[in-house]
Amino acid sequence: MHPFIETQKQWLRTDIPPFRAGDTLRVNVRVKEGDKERIQAFEGVCIARRGSGVSATFTVRKVSNGVGVERIFPVHSPMLADVNVVRRGSVRRAKLYYLRELTGKATRIKERKVKAPVPQSGAAR
Repeated sequence: MHPFIETQKQWLRTDIPPFRAGDTLRVNVRVKEGDKERIQAFEGVCIARRGSGVSATFTVRKVSNGVGVERIFPVHSPMLADVNVVRRGSVRRAKLYYLRELTGKATRIKERKVKAPVPQSGAAR
C-alpha cells in the first residue's frame, strides 16, 4: 500500500454507521463558543458522499424556516460527536442534487424496506 495512505490510517474513525445518499441523518456536531463546548444536532437528508479515506465527506440538506440549508461534513472529523441514521431512503442515484429545485411534498423520499428473514416453522407441513 502507498506509504501516504498508511500514515492516514491513524485518523480514520470506526464509529460512523454505514449510510448512503437518501438516508435521513442526525449529525451531532461539537460547537465551540468561547471556552465552552456544546453539541448541536443537524438533521436532514444525505444528498451526496464523496471521496475516500481521511478526505471523505458527505453533504446533508434540510429545510429550516422555508430555506434550504446544506452542510458538508468530513466523515472522519473530530468535530462530529456522532452520526445517527434516522431513516433509510430508497433512491436510485448517488447524488441527489435535484432535490434543491424541488419544494414541498415533492422532496419526500420513499423509505427503504429492510428484508427480514421469515422464521421457519417445522410444524406447518
